Amino acid sequence: MSLYAVLGHPIDHSLSPRIHEAFGVLTGRVVRYERREVHPGGLAHALRTFASEGGRGANITVPLKGEAFALAARTTARAQRARAVNTLSWEGEAWAGDNTDGAGLVCDLTVNYGWPLEGRRIVLLGAGGAAQGIIGPLLDQGIAHLAIFNRTLERARNVAESCADARVGVIGSGTGSDTPPFDIVINATAAGLAGSLPMIPGIPDAFFHDVIAYDLMYGPKARDFLGYARAHGARAVADGLGMLVEQAAESFQVWHGVRPPTAPVLTRLRSEIGGG
Repeated sequence: MSLYAVLGHPIDHSLSPRIHEAFGVLTGRVVRYERREVHPGGLAHALRTFASEGGRGANITVPLKGEAFALAARTTARAQRARAVNTLSWEGEAWAGDNTDGAGLVCDLTVNYGWPLEGRRIVLLGAGGAAQGIIGPLLDQGIAHLAIFNRTLERARNVAESCADARVGVIGSGTGSDTPPFDIVINATAAGLAGSLPMIPGIPDAFFHDVIAYDLMYGPKARDFLGYARAHGARAVADGLGMLVEQAAESFQVWHGVRPPTAPVLTRLRSEIGGG
């Protein structure tokens, strides 16, 4: 039986094994999927071991998405655009990389929640691999503007410049990109893993007035940010559980050739962990 896994650090919290096993049941496949703890700098060795044990597909989570991009022998257009990989497939004697994060986010926002993106102004907190994976798909939806806010301004500028799109700006650059009003604020930082807020004191409270606040984290790890947003005037909040399930369905399709139904899996997980 082929082996699949999610690799990252920390990894104990990951719901990916449950999600992919549920997808297997829904599509009539037996799926063997596990978690593997991998620290930064250790991905190449971990992937060699994984392949030797029969590994044929791997999801890559924080903080290894950039490392996975560098290690992939071949990458899809959406992975190249993001310069980050969250889905690896064993092809012959090497790993091929893809990025399903953006597709998962867009599906959750527009289908599961019914929030249109065309013409929207978006603030993106963070400029790491998670952020890079969603920028291109958001732009493809016809958004009006995307402003990146990151702890390191230079990193935000580099990501914005790599997009080569006039709609992408940087908060704190003096370009006017940080002028409210905005429609959606997306937290793409990993602060929730440590039970803390992203570095947002520099953002005026007006950023959260009447916006949709979305955290790529889910469940308890998203509550601090979403609570902060709600307390500062957000009109709606949502965590990233739907994105997790939808991007997993995209990965499942890459590996197995069929996109599984997501609603039953999302409904069951939501009833267990709450949030939303």
